[in-house]
Amino acid sequence: QRIWRLVDDVVELGNGNATTAGAEGLVLRRAVHKALDAVGRNIEQLRFNVAVAQIYEATNALSSVLAKDGLSAPAECREAIELIVKMIGPMMPHLAEECWARLQNHTLLVDEPWPVADPALLVDDTVTIAVQVNGKRRDELVIARSAADGEVEAAALKLDGVIKALEGKPVKRVIVVPQRIVNVVA
Repeated sequence: QRIWRLVDDVVELGNGNATTAGAEGLVLRRAVHKALDAVGRNIEQLRFNVAVAQIYEATNALSSVLAKDGLSAPAECREAIELIVKMIGPMMPHLAEECWARLQNHTLLVDEPWPVADPALLVDDTVTIAVQVNGKRRDELVIARSAADGEVEAAALKLDGVIKALEGKPVKRVIVVPQRIVNVVA
């Protein structure tokens, strides 16, 4: 019922234009493509419960965009619901075929190839790095994946947890393991 309602909501939006909607549309596309990649792998491994959980995550992402205002990203919403319908196809073929027809596709879903996730959307732009002071975890830092070691070091030294743990002591050394951990030695 939930997927049927989402299909109806997207059909009411229309196709929209093919231009990129911005940050909200990108977040939706990223969530759905990650789910698509995970569902494909889990179906191949016969892990259907895990695949269903990934489909729930994709529908949650689409629902949140539609609840805010789907008009800001109609093309992304359309892509998302089509991928969700394709993902449920192997497990609920009757519902998937009805939804596919409701989306005004003039082919059978069973004749469609399995979609391929966009590799660029599977990689996050940010990374969470643990920050330690004298070997004890004190905080964590969310920073761009492409940040240089100097930027990571500077951002880590500005964290409240690090400042409190240093207690005014001078920093002797900062060890940065890229995209993993920062260790501050006082």
